[in-house]
This record gives sequence, C-alpha cells and structure tokens, in this order.
Amino acid sequence: MEAKSTESTLELGPQAFSKQSHQFWILQISGWLGYAVVVFFAIIRPQIAQESFNFSGQMINLVLETLSGFLLSYLQWQLIRKIVHFPLKKTLFLSFLSAATLGLVFNVIKLSFYKVLVYQQEWNEAWDMLEFGGWLLFSLTTMFVWTSIYFIMLYNTKLQGEHEMLLRAQTAAKDAQLQMLRYQLNPHFMFNTMNAISTLIYKNENETANEMIDKLCEFFRYSLDKNDKSKTTLQKELELIELYLSIEKVRFANRLKVEIDVCKTVLDCQVPSMLLQPLVENAIKYAIELRKSGGKIRIIAKKEAERLIIQVADNGQETQAKVSDGFGIGMSNTKARLNAMFSGDYHVDITATDEGGTMVSISIPYES
Repeated sequence: MEAKSTESTLELGPQAFSKQSHQFWILQISGWLGYAVVVFFAIIRPQIAQESFNFSGQMINLVLETLSGFLLSYLQWQLIRKIVHFPLKKTLFLSFLSAATLGLVFNVIKLSFYKVLVYQQEWNEAWDMLEFGGWLLFSLTTMFVWTSIYFIMLYNTKLQGEHEMLLRAQTAAKDAQLQMLRYQLNPHFMFNTMNAISTLIYKNENETANEMIDKLCEFFRYSLDKNDKSKTTLQKELELIELYLSIEKVRFANRLKVEIDVCKTVLDCQVPSMLLQPLVENAIKYAIELRKSGGKIRIIAKKEAERLIIQVADNGQETQAKVSDGFGIGMSNTKARLNAMFSGDYHVDITATDEGGTMVSISIPYES
C-alpha cells in the first residue's frame, strides 16, 4: 500500500480563485501603474532638462515596458494557479524558477525597446554586459516581488477559508448542542404532563384529563410550528408559556395564579426557544404543587443597560425549604443552552423573595 504524502500544499478550489479575481486585477493594475510612476520620477524626470533627451521615445518605452511587465506577471499568476496543488516546496521552487525566467525575458524586452525607441538602434545593437546585468537585477527583483505578492494572496485566502470552515464547524456543533438540550427539555416536560394526566384518569377525572390532552397537543403543535429554531422572540415565547400554563391550570384550577409583567419594548427581543417553560415548571413543581391553598407565579421581563432581564418568581412553599431545592435538569439545561448560545455572556441568579419563595433572574444580551 502506498503511503500518502503529508507534505503541506496551498491547494485552493476554483471558487477561491474566482473570489480572488477582483482582488487580483485591482492589485495588478494599481501595482503596474505604481511601477510606471516610480520609473518616471526616478529615471525619466531627472533627465528632461538635457538637450539630447528623447522625451517622446522615453514615454513610449515606459508604456511598452509597463505593458510587457503586466503581461509577464499575469502569465506568472496563471502558472502559479496551475501548480498550486503541488507540494509546497515544489510549488515554491517552480514558481521562483519561472519568476527568474520571466525576469530574464522582461529584461531583454526592456533593453530592446530602450535601444529601438530611445536611441533608434537595432534591438540587439551594442549590448553591454555590464548594462545588461544592471538592468537584469531590477527585472528579476520585479518578478520576484510579484511572485511573493501572489503567494501572500494565496496564503491569506487559504487562512480565510480555514477560518470560515472552523466557524461553520463551531456553529454546527453549537446548533447540535442546542438542539440536543432542547429535545431533552421537551420529553422531560411531556413525562411530567403525562404523569399528571395519568393521575387525573386514576381519579376518574376523565373530562379534565381529556381537556389536558387537547391542550398538550396544541402546545406541541405550536412548539413545532413556531419554535423550530434555537432562537425566537420574547413575544412568541410568552405565547408558548401561556399555552403551557393553560395545561397546568387544568390540573390546578384556581390554585395556580399567574402574573405577567413584561415591558412592551422588549417583546421583539431574541431569546432561546423554550427558555421560560422549565423555569415555570420548576416553580409549579416545587412551590405551587406543594401548597394546598395554591400559589402565585410572576413572570417579569425588562431592559436594563442593553441587556434583557427575565425573572420568574413564586411565593414559595407553605413549609420552609432551601432556595436551591428542586432546580434539577431544567435549570442545568437552561444554563447549558444560554452558555452555548451567548458564549458565556449571561448571568443566572437564584434568590429568595420577600414572600419566602424563589426568584430566578436571567440576564442576556439585548438582541432585537
């Protein structure tokens, strides 16, 4: 079996080159225009005052020299595109070998134009090796610089592509994590509700059980239709929690009282879907359900310093209990989802209320 080569390459897909096309032409045109300007001010302009100076010949020579360099550097780019899939060392060797060859060709073209246009000589007349060598150094440097620029472009494109792939992978992993946590919440809620329905049937409260089943179906239908994404608006989340509470009110009737105090300006704010349900479920299970006389749940939402503050409070049990009791899978999943969605930029506080109950306060970035 042949061993696969592990040598790194700069191989890029056709789509990457098509994205680079605009950048390449801007760089190519501006670079050679800059070359022409530098040659004019460094070589031509200082000689203008001389009597024998051939200005028109020099300018035509400059234009043709720039165009020939433009063409040769374009050929170099096309060559690099064709060999970029080779191992990196081989790509670099062939590219700079090609740059040296094109630099030599560029030097011959420049010197030939200069002889013909400026001194009206034959293109190969009276060549001096010292003069040729001096021009060659500049020509080679020019092609080497362009080749280096092309590799910088390719390397930058590869880095951007790898960064985009990493971001897509992180996003996919985060979405998968959020979906997993959300699907863990739904069965948890369904189990508790079905257990309540079973209890109602056992007590022969069939009409109440049937009403609860209808509400449950409506809840899941709404959940699937409106909350199939990881985020939703606070308004839709409140609509969903009202459906959930309508299910619980079938069980508790007048024992369950709910007060919703939400500022209208935050209704369009983005929140994790199914955020409120586990918090309200905890309040019902560990406060309302244990009170023979029933109790009250209060849901508050407001904006403070570019953050959304959501609070779910209850008036506690009739017997004294620790504030932290009862916050199991629902709260742990809520924290995990907030952490995944906001990259740690969230706060969850669980405190005691003046009535002896518990308040869960969540602070997340305000996104409308």
